[in-house]
Amino acid sequence: MTNPILSGFFPDPSVCVVDGRYYLANSSFEYVPGIPLHLSDDLVNWTPIGHAIDRPAQLDLSGAYDSGGLYAPALRHHRGIFYLACTVFTEAVGGTSFYLTATDPAGEWSMPRVLPDARGFDPSLFFDGHTAWWIECREKKTPRHPGDTEIWMRELDLERAELIGPEHIIGGVTMRGGVWAEGPHIVERSGWYY
Repeated sequence: MTNPILSGFFPDPSVCVVDGRYYLANSSFEYVPGIPLHLSDDLVNWTPIGHAIDRPAQLDLSGAYDSGGLYAPALRHHRGIFYLACTVFTEAVGGTSFYLTATDPAGEWSMPRVLPDARGFDPSLFFDGHTAWWIECREKKTPRHPGDTEIWMRELDLERAELIGPEHIIGGVTMRGGVWAEGPHIVERSGWYY
């Protein structure tokens, strides 16, 4: 295996495997089209298959500042549907979290489903049976120092595209002076949650 698996500008990788095929999404920041997608059968050879944000009606990135735009997408698959969670940072709206859906990652992705109650960055999705969970990082309401962050989760109603039920704080920066807990993903293996 080579390192990196893709040369060039492909930060914040998120991979999911479906039927033995690997799908990869990456950040694209202020560049359009947004969120490049690749496919691999062996984790070595990658073929570009498109972008999740590929038409102006989906998302206006004209107000994205340098190193703003689309941050750290999380690509997941559940019951025949691909889900992509992301945050967009622009001068007009600050940080806004949303998710997209598609039945084929190379095909047309949905319009963004914005979650106004999702405050933070680096969102992720976790499916536990019939329940979907939205997981995200954010700076604490009363930080001990700049960049003092926490990881929270809340149930996501996929039919209504809204967060429901109580919020749960599941982690945060534990090192003294530590900053920016990022990439809050949950996986389950054999009854254990990581």
